[in-house]
Amino acid sequence: MQCKGFLFDLDGTLVDSLPAVERAWSNWADRFGIARQEVLDFIHGKQAITSLRHFMPGRSEEEIAAEFTRLEKIEAEDTDGVVALPGAVELLNQLNKEGIPWAIVTSGSVPIAHARHQAAGLPLPEVFVTAEQVKRGKPEPDAYLLGAELLGLAPEACAVVEDATAGVLAGLAAKCHMIAVNAPDEASRLAGVDFALRSLTQLTIHKRPDGSGDVVVEATV
Repeated sequence: MQCKGFLFDLDGTLVDSLPAVERAWSNWADRFGIARQEVLDFIHGKQAITSLRHFMPGRSEEEIAAEFTRLEKIEAEDTDGVVALPGAVELLNQLNKEGIPWAIVTSGSVPIAHARHQAAGLPLPEVFVTAEQVKRGKPEPDAYLLGAELLGLAPEACAVVEDATAGVLAGLAAKCHMIAVNAPDEASRLAGVDFALRSLTQLTIHKRPDGSGDVVVEATV
């Protein structure tokens, strides 16, 4: 596969934040008398406000906003066990070294995304798209379209790297190349997915020496 830049999801793709996510949302589910697994099966890859609206039908936007603020504070402050996933730091450092554009495009809000990014010790991207910057979250393509635009690249020249079904659908809808990492089987098998991998360590990336800016992406599967 060839591209000119990369758009990375954060949680589950670059950072293992699953324990913190599941702690926060399981406790939230308990408060509202909803089965924990039902909540955990729904939330991944989506904006928190989308999940809250789904599980709080009939509640006012004020009530939902209050729950969002409460949950956001809990998730931003709980970074226990949040670490970079294998190969993430090395891959981002290589992209920086070779001058290959990349961005983080997450469904998380600024406080949560920045807290987890910092806890994992990842390099800082020039472009960091969070939930506040788009009206429609994943699986809609808006976030990835904005990420490509801010990198100065066409969506078709970008490779999205994602772990969640909602994110894979968003990347495909944006007409980007798609690398699914540790994604559910139904997402990995979607038409248009270039690679379905277990880990970022399976990727090999190098810039073409012809000055075109093209990046060759290979994977060991």
